[in-house]
Amino acid sequence: MTAVTWLTVWALAVTPAPRAPLDSLYRPAAERLIGAALSSDHAMLRLSQLCDGIGHRLSGSPELDRAIAWAAQAMREDGLEKVRLQPAMVPHWVRGEEHAEMVEPGPQQLSILGLGRSVGTTAGGITAEVVVVESFAELDSLPADAVRGRMVLFDVPFTRYGETVRYRSQGANRAAARGAVAALVRSVGPVSLRTPHTGAMGGYVDSLPQIPAAAVTLEDASMIHRLLKRGQRVRVHLEMGARTLPDTLSHNVIGEIRGWQKPDEVVVVGGHIDSWDVGRGAQDDGGGVVISMEALRLIRQLGLRPRRTLRCVLWTNEENGTRGAQAYAESLGALVGKHVAAVESDGGVERPVGFEFGALRIGTDSTDAPRVAQAVARAKEIGRLLAGLGADRIADSGGDADIGPLMRKGVLGVAHRTTGEHYFDWHHTPADTPDKVDPIELRKNVAALAVMVFVLADMPEPLVPPPGAAAAAAAAAMRPAAARR
Repeated sequence: MTAVTWLTVWALAVTPAPRAPLDSLYRPAAERLIGAALSSDHAMLRLSQLCDGIGHRLSGSPELDRAIAWAAQAMREDGLEKVRLQPAMVPHWVRGEEHAEMVEPGPQQLSILGLGRSVGTTAGGITAEVVVVESFAELDSLPADAVRGRMVLFDVPFTRYGETVRYRSQGANRAAARGAVAALVRSVGPVSLRTPHTGAMGGYVDSLPQIPAAAVTLEDASMIHRLLKRGQRVRVHLEMGARTLPDTLSHNVIGEIRGWQKPDEVVVVGGHIDSWDVGRGAQDDGGGVVISMEALRLIRQLGLRPRRTLRCVLWTNEENGTRGAQAYAESLGALVGKHVAAVESDGGVERPVGFEFGALRIGTDSTDAPRVAQAVARAKEIGRLLAGLGADRIADSGGDADIGPLMRKGVLGVAHRTTGEHYFDWHHTPADTPDKVDPIELRKNVAALAVMVFVLADMPEPLVPPPGAAAAAAAAAMRPAAARR
């Protein structure tokens, strides 16, 4: 045999075979999952059991404890393996009775919701003149005597949630720094229909007075602002019974389908089982909880056991602490290096549009762009399986609150995304109830999530090396050449 022939044979032997596109490899399984999801009303039944049967689920509440017990029992009924409760100590904030009234000009009742972590008022409440600002810069520009002893109303129109929510999280501290006695925040949402929007404050600063903070409706914020622009003095009486009790025990709910070939490698999927104490937490995040559970139920029902372990985690205390997410990540120790992906659904269950992928450098919040690009390129093959659902958009910038601690340890994060067209109309309000969930769209979300997590857990090689593999490769590269022989 000639030297040229030998070289040709050697080249063919060492050149890896081309990888089969994931959409062709997994189309039969995807079609089965999508068909099963679209023909079942089981997810809507579960959502009603959780939201109508149990109700809102604030950390520390008996309703959250009931929801956790319900979810664990449902996982057992679905035949999931290693169903367990993982303890986490969580904040216990109680709203108490609350009331607000514009007494001058007036009287006129105002619709409010105290902000999570807020202190209450003193007995009998607070009556004070109101000053309105449209930004932190405007607040800081006011003379000291224009703010001291007054209530500050932040009348900031909604643009994007991440931009506008800072007035909810930082408003009380910024107002207290100028001598205000209370903070009122225009509800963080595009519409309200006199339905206020609650949510967590960012926490008090030790060096500043702790003043009560509440959300007011768009309508009431606009009315007060108009009165002040006309030169009318506005005074408001505010009573809030909010208080914070000692931390209490809660639990994450965990169940899984054990992988048949690589059981130590894990794909996590889940949502948060807690909610605010108004509404029923249907979109935020009952829908995410239900579709995560349903994805594993259908995979198991169809006998599609994946190569890797597929684990459903329902996190506790996302809304005012993310203690459940922290407890899960911290419990893993070195095993976090075996997590090949973490998928979170916490954006409602309107029409699904796709998934966003993100990766952080280990121990930092800076993006590992090459890993993200690699994941997105390969995941677009999975996206083609979801085209019929309209859920085939695969992009970067993935990540959500409960998978954040895992991402900071190097795990690939995947965020389930929907249109979000009306999500912030209902989010954190009394209107977040199951009637806002379209049963057909809920089924589509189950289908899209089930296909995505099954392929991630079963594909021959992960989208990107898990953090453990990356660390091992880095350590090997640093060893002397002689030691690597």
